[in-house]
Parts: sequence; C-alpha cells; structure tokens
Amino acid sequence: MTKKNTDKTADRITAKMLSDAADVLRQLLEFNFPADSVLSRFFREHRDIGQLARGFIADNVYLVLRRKRYLERLCGAKAKSRQLLLASLVRLGGMSQRQLGELLDKDEIPWVNAMKAQAEGELSLAEQTDFPDWLVERLQRDHGDAEILVLARGLNQPAPLDLRVNSIKATRENVLAQLAFEGIEAEPCRYAPLGIRLHGKPVLSKHPLYLEGKIEVQDEGSQLLGQLLNPKRSEMVVDFCAGAGGKTLLLGALMRSTGRLYAFDVADKRLAKLKPRVARSGLSNVHPACISGENDARIKRLAGKIDRVLVDAPCSGLGTLRRNPDLKWRQTPESVAELSRKQADILAAAARLVKTGGRLVYATCSILPEENENVVDAFVSAQPNFRRLSAAQILAEQGVALDCGDDMRLLPHVHGTDGFYAAVLERIS
Repeated sequence: MTKKNTDKTADRITAKMLSDAADVLRQLLEFNFPADSVLSRFFREHRDIGQLARGFIADNVYLVLRRKRYLERLCGAKAKSRQLLLASLVRLGGMSQRQLGELLDKDEIPWVNAMKAQAEGELSLAEQTDFPDWLVERLQRDHGDAEILVLARGLNQPAPLDLRVNSIKATRENVLAQLAFEGIEAEPCRYAPLGIRLHGKPVLSKHPLYLEGKIEVQDEGSQLLGQLLNPKRSEMVVDFCAGAGGKTLLLGALMRSTGRLYAFDVADKRLAKLKPRVARSGLSNVHPACISGENDARIKRLAGKIDRVLVDAPCSGLGTLRRNPDLKWRQTPESVAELSRKQADILAAAARLVKTGGRLVYATCSILPEENENVVDAFVSAQPNFRRLSAAQILAEQGVALDCGDDMRLLPHVHGTDGFYAAVLERIS
C-alpha cells in the first residue's frame, strides 16, 4: 500500500468501523462457522452499515485471517481481535499511530507504537507462510521450503472475480462489450473458453447480465472441470456432488439444454439454492435430487446407464484459501483423513453409474495428495475396468492450451486460479 493510499484509507476509517471489524473478527476467530456465513449474518443484522464500511470490514478481517500466524507472532497467541486488527493496519497496511489518531484508546497508543517498532526476529516456515504447523509439515513431504513459500504467497492473496458466460443466452464477446460500455474493466480468462476476469469487484447481484441469466460468478479453475467432463448433447449426465449447482449450470449449457442432467446432493438446503439459478439460466434439462448417501435407491436405479459423471468431492478446500482463509485454521490432520475416506467411498459409488465407454471426472479444490491422486490411484488399482485419460489432451481438443499432463493440477501462483485437482477416468468394460 502506497503512502498516498494509506493516508486516504486512514481518513475514511471511523471508530465504529474499527469497532465493528473487531467484533466480526472476534466471531470469526472462534471458527464455529465458515467465515463468509459469519460475515453475511453480521451484515444482515446491521443493515445500516454503508458500502464503504462493509468493504473496510470484509477486507480487513479477511486479511487478519490470511496473516493470522504472522500477526500472532507480533501480538502473542492470546491477542484480542482488536489488537490483531490494529497490528494488521499498522504492520501490513503501513498506517501510523498518528494516522489512526482518535480511533485509539489512550492505553492503545503506547502499545501500537511498541508493536510498530517491534523487530520480527527469525520466523519459522509456518509463520512465514501463515499456515498451521501440521499443514507445513504435510507440504514438506512433497515440496521444498522455497516452493512452499511461493505457494503460500499465492494462496494468501485475495482472489480475483471470475465470471462464466451462459452460452445458452450470450457470447463472451457480447458480455465483454457490454461490460466495457459500462466502464467495467474485464478481460477473457486465460484458459476457460467461457470465462471472464474482472479487474475490480463490482456488485453484480442486481446487474442486468446477472438477473437475465447471462453470467454466473465462477472461478476459472472450476469452469475447466466442465471442459474435462465435456458432456455432449442428448447424453445422460450426473453432477454427483452438485451443491448450489455452479458446475451443474455449466454442464447444462455445454449440453445445450438437451439430454438429462441430474444434480445430486445430500443437502436439501444446498439444492434449494440451485432452483432459482436454473430458472434464471433458461436450462430445461436439469433435475435436482436430494439423495440419502452413496447407496441411495436413485443411484442403484441409474447404475451403468450414465454417459458422464462429475464428482466434485467434499474436501478440505485448502485450494480456495484466497477466498476462504479460515479453512486453514478450521481443518486438521484428522479432518483431512476423514475426508479422504469419504472421498474414496463417494468415488466408488459414483463409478457404478458410469456405462461402458462413459467418462468420470474426480475433482477437489484441495492441494493435498491424500485427497487427490492418492484417492484416484487407489481407485484405479481396485477397479481395472477404469483407465486414466490425459486431461491435457482433452483440454487441447477443445482449444484449451494447458500443459497439465494426465491429471489436472491448478495453483494460484502458476495459473491464477484456485487450487484444483482433477483426474479423468473412462470405463473400459
């Protein structure tokens, strides 16, 4: 942050903004609920908070979550939320005690001055990366320290805002032209054929393009999963862990709203969010269904009948730390081990749906091998009737130049996307 920008930010901060941010941060640091849901609830309960204050609160509490390990090194592991927030503004934002001015209590002034002058000393790798110890130790099995630092820098940056054009209703060229006409800076995504990356983060929930179903918010990496599955018109397709349906909508558009697309999930609440999105998209081939689990009767009835199945498996989400920095503090080695077992069960169940010659894509937004290639390697070893296909070749056939080998691995510091893994499997008998 430049001095000019720091001065401008300081001039706009009020005591209430600082107090509200500290209050939200205190709730976030309890790690009882996902950070985005805590923040959304706070803003719903405080509708009087203006847009400027909302931006300040969101940006700064997320920055503390990203840099929590480093800030605790400065303030102590038992530091209060307000202290962490002030340390972030001073040490990461470059603000001085003078700029904070009347926002500080009298007893905070000497503390801020001392904290600003404090030497960092020698930081551990976990403190340098702002990762928990267990995650650093896990990454060190496969990566050198320098590589982990680069990865951490990528994951600790805020994510850009990516859009996906609904090809049923619009073209990427037309959407880009409309955005440019409105003064919204944007460019085509590097890899995803329907992707657009915005230079800023405008509010789009009431934008005509969104309301008319011409665009959806979706990370570029997530969009590439649809290209790997590459469903055709009139096929039978299953999105096995559909959630709120972002990938379902992409698959439906790639199918040109023909065939039959099942959106399975175990959570009714998640699927409920899909229904208005389907209506807005104009798709008529999507069939949401809440299942009880991997052995649901619907799955048994469809066994061996499905052309293509996408398994975007429940995972640690450690590839999405740019958006969800709280996940690195909420996950544990035990939770990852439990997820790995669940992922293996889900993959085995989804595989039973696939017909001979059909395609199965297993994907996560994790960076850990035990959720990714280890799961797929074990599955292929136990299931000789499936073979791996080259993700790079499948993408190249669609004009996507991504040299990723057999399995697709995306990383923020390399590809500018969230961290994703995907393996493409084909049933051969």
